Amino acid sequence: MGENNSEVVSTETLVDAVVNGIQEKKGSKITVLNLRNIENMIAEFFVICEGESNVHVDALSDSVEEIVRRDAGEKPLHVEGKQNAEWVLIDYMNVVVHVFRKEVRQFYNLEDLWADAGREDLEDLF
Repeated sequence: MGENNSEVVSTETLVDAVVNGIQEKKGSKITVLNLRNIENMIAEFFVICEGESNVHVDALSDSVEEIVRRDAGEKPLHVEGKQNAEWVLIDYMNVVVHVFRKEVRQFYNLEDLWADAGREDLEDLF
C-alpha cells in the first residue's frame, strides 16, 4: 500500500510541476483531466493548455520540460510536435501534456473526447 501511495504523490507532484511550467510562460485555459477511473487508460492525467502562437506553444513546452526537470526530477519519455509547434505532446508516462495553439485545440477538442474523465479547469493567472 505504501508503494502505491508514494506513486500517487509523485504523480500529483508531476501534475503540479507541469501546471507551474505552463503558468510560468502565461499558458492559458489549463485543463487537468483525471483519467484514473477510465478503463485501459495508459496515462493517469492529461494536462491541456493553449498558447497564442507557434512561438508561444514552443516556449510553453520548453518551460514545462524545464520546470518538471527542476521540481519533479523527471524527463519526458517522448516529445512530439516541436517542429510545427501547433500541438506539442510531452509524455511523462503517467502524465501526458498537450500544448496547443487555440485553433488546433478547438479542432481536436480532447476535453469532449475524454468527457468521462474527471475535469478541473484552472483560472488563468494573468
